[in-house]
Order: sequence, then structure tokens, then C-alpha cells
Amino acid sequence: MWRYAWALLALALIGGCESTHEHLLAQGYPPAFADGFDAGCVSGRQAAGSISGEFRKDVPRYLKDRQYAEGWDDGFRQCQAMLENQDRNDYRGRHWDERERAWQQEKDRDAARSYRSQ
Repeated sequence: MWRYAWALLALALIGGCESTHEHLLAQGYPPAFADGFDAGCVSGRQAAGSISGEFRKDVPRYLKDRQYAEGWDDGFRQCQAMLENQDRNDYRGRHWDERERAWQQEKDRDAARSYRSQ
């Protein structure tokens, strides 16, 4: 349940006029967390297969700054999961339509055979 809440929050943040970084700062998150979240989110989308963006991680800062590291980890997990979930739903939708179409064709053929045999 919480995963969906975070995904919806991330979608709202990404889809609005305000950047995610600005939104996190407005919500009271420390600047280091917001910086880490931005970098982690771009990296998470890239890890999930997005062609836009690149892996971004300030490793020395990640190792020394706990807030940056927590933001990076949260951003990476949330954005990676959101993109993977979207891809999974797109795949399921395309293939479900194909199965539904095949089932309908089979049903129509069976009905036609039934009417011909009467």
C-alpha cells in the first residue's frame, strides 16, 4: 500500500510545474536529501531501462553525507520501481489485448460452427 502511495507522490511531483527538488524543499526536506533524491531518481529510471538520463551519484558525498545518501537511495528505489511498474502494466495491457482478441475469434468460430451444424 505504501509503495503505491509513494509512486503516486512521485508521479505528482514529476508531473507538476514544480521540480521534484523544489517540492521536496518546500515540504521541509533538507537540501542534501533533495539533491540525493534527484540524482537517485535519474539513476533509478536509467537502471530500469529509460533511455533518457544517466547514472548520477556523487560517491564521496554519498559516503560522507547521510542525508544525501538517504535521498539518493529513496529516489533510486522509487523511480526505478515506478518505471518498472509502468513497463509491466504496458506489457500486460498489450498482451491481454492479444489474448482477449484471440479468445473472441475462437468464440466466434465456435459459434459459426454451431450455427452451420444446425
